Amino acid sequence: MSPSFHGFRRDGERARIPPVMCEHCGTDSYLVIRSVTELPDHPADVVMVSYTCERCRLFREHPARVADLCMVLGRAEPSGDVLIFGGYYLHCGRPMARAGSELRRLSAPKSTEGDEADTLEVYLSTRVLRCACGFQMELPE
Repeated sequence: MSPSFHGFRRDGERARIPPVMCEHCGTDSYLVIRSVTELPDHPADVVMVSYTCERCRLFREHPARVADLCMVLGRAEPSGDVLIFGGYYLHCGRPMARAGSELRRLSAPKSTEGDEADTLEVYLSTRVLRCACGFQMELPE
């Protein structure tokens, strides 16, 4: 049978799941994990992972075994980036806590020619997330 999406065949038999490593460097030493999400209707030990190699600047996303992913995430040195793990945002290796919400106004001129007072405005509700280290970010609600 031909392989189907996410590394599984239509008949449910497992196809080869690639390791969590840079194809160019051949190592996982420079990886920054960007997100980890579950794959519905798939075994619990397989997740969708996306990552960037800091050495090559290559981005990759594919199904991965949780055991392989743990080898990369288990390193002592945390990256300064935000990791999205399921529905949680992690910074400094800890989940970020909700610190309130904001209402932001975005505006732009309707045209590059004409009156600057003639603008379009959009209001965006955001939630503020804060890490224990003080880093914070806003996400659209």
